[in-house]
Amino acid sequence: MYLNNTNIKLPEDPDTVVWKYLDLSKFLDLLLSNKLFMSRSDKFEDQYEGTFSEPTFEEIKKLAIDNPEFLNYYKTHREKVAVSSWHINEYESFAMWQIFTQNSEGLAIQSTIGRLQKAVNPEKNFDQYIGEVNYIDYKKEYIPFDDSFFPFLFKRKSFQYEREVRIITDTSQSNLKLNEGLKINVDINELIEKIYIHPKSENWYKKLIIELVERLGFGLEIEKSDLESDILI
Repeated sequence: MYLNNTNIKLPEDPDTVVWKYLDLSKFLDLLLSNKLFMSRSDKFEDQYEGTFSEPTFEEIKKLAIDNPEFLNYYKTHREKVAVSSWHINEYESFAMWQIFTQNSEGLAIQSTIGRLQKAVNPEKNFDQYIGEVNYIDYKKEYIPFDDSFFPFLFKRKSFQYEREVRIITDTSQSNLKLNEGLKINVDINELIEKIYIHPKSENWYKKLIIELVERLGFGLEIEKSDLESDILI
């Protein structure tokens, strides 16, 4: 397990704030299992996940002429890699609420880069990394393939608004078959600095979240959304 790798870029300040926006069922699953769900990389909506830019693909094709398995490895590798996405932002994001939650319900976990690094417990059978995503022009720019995890740290420029940091788990050294993804062990109290409840949610929903967290025995700090502030006029 390698949560730190000199080839991977991360914000230098460990107090850099990151967010994860999720619905109540995924939040409950996190608290009940003490495990963080990670999606299989080829199950994301973006079909380019884990693939290469055009300049890199052309180079790989040349290398694969004498070794067809070389190209096939990269295609099947996507089925062995799982990703947990986090959003870098000093403040909560109205756009992220819109994209990742529905019906004015959902939560946002506020954490930091340092907390992510401490919260993820080492997995003996998997390689794990935390890295910041690079946003590039897939028609012109090159994605290095010195390490097999690099394709999962690059996305198209049209996704720049995500400002994404990723926890990446590579299970290719094990016999584990990923279906939708996998769950990894985490320290909940380290992972979660604060919880924000959807700014447009009703009072009964807010009370439900507070009661659920208390009943499950977590002393987590629950904040009112900054987007819910009273209008001053």
